[in-house]
Amino acid sequence: MKYSVAGNIVDVVGGKIFPGEVLVKDGRIYSVSATNKNYSEYILPGLVDAHVHVESSMLTPGAFGELALMHGTTQCVSDPHEIANVLGEDGVAFMIQDAKNTPLKITYGAPSCVPATDFETSGARILPEQVGEMLDWEAVGYLSEVMNFPGVIAGEPGVISKINEARKRGMVIDGHAPGLTGADLDLYIKTGITTDHECGNINEALEKISKGMKILIRQGSAAKNLYALSSLVDRHPEDIMFCTDDLHPDDLYKGHMNEIFKSAVKYGCDVFNALRGMTLNPVRHYSLDQGLLQQGDVADFIVVNNLDEMRVKSTYVDGIHVFEQGEKSKFY
Repeated sequence: MKYSVAGNIVDVVGGKIFPGEVLVKDGRIYSVSATNKNYSEYILPGLVDAHVHVESSMLTPGAFGELALMHGTTQCVSDPHEIANVLGEDGVAFMIQDAKNTPLKITYGAPSCVPATDFETSGARILPEQVGEMLDWEAVGYLSEVMNFPGVIAGEPGVISKINEARKRGMVIDGHAPGLTGADLDLYIKTGITTDHECGNINEALEKISKGMKILIRQGSAAKNLYALSSLVDRHPEDIMFCTDDLHPDDLYKGHMNEIFKSAVKYGCDVFNALRGMTLNPVRHYSLDQGLLQQGDVADFIVVNNLDEMRVKSTYVDGIHVFEQGEKSKFY
């Protein structure tokens, strides 16, 4: 299948906007060429939620995907911790299976802390060898947030073994370390943990960045850290990503990463730095199967009315037109 889409091309890699045409062939970007025409619409890469618990939306992955695609999200990096805490590996397997009901791309992590602590009552317990098994599943691309940071600092064998399962596979290890600073933070990072989405203030975030971590700026239904951390977007544009963490269905219905982008720009963030935080940066950090509107990429892109309102008019995943404003997606 071959077709073209014309509009103002937002090149997040090159940092420029120009009138042009995107030619798609067999699900990939065949070419991106400039024109001398005037367009009102903008074409940009699909948006990425760099950390979300899909089940916290109280929706199945299939239902979550229908709403996310409507708002221009084409990829989610998802930690299935909550369902694993109840159903163990079977819960993770269910999430992966149900995700086949949506064209939204979901990269799952292997839950690292089930249960989160020994003080809670959980429906399951996932051991290091089970983490290793899940890390080899095709839909699993990283080790989910290591919440037991006291166990990491103390060198508890069970926690360290799970981290080592990811390290020996060369996989990304997500962090979760609210308020952790100083020498304890150094020990935590030394194990290979590379991200944190729990920063509530700028000083904590700056220390973590200075020590090599990537900061996921969270703006979800429960925690909202964008205002406090917005200066990071322009001060450290290569070290930030955006995420929702937990997003309730009524909030998801109103908007997703497109709303976070609008808020970031409202707080004074550079347009390209904000867009890269939800496209280029997570794609590179997590090695996602996600296009960036470059020749040869998979054709994951969206068409919006403008960069102020970010109202999504069309969404394409792997070259398939999965959402059109005012119409139900052909996929569903």
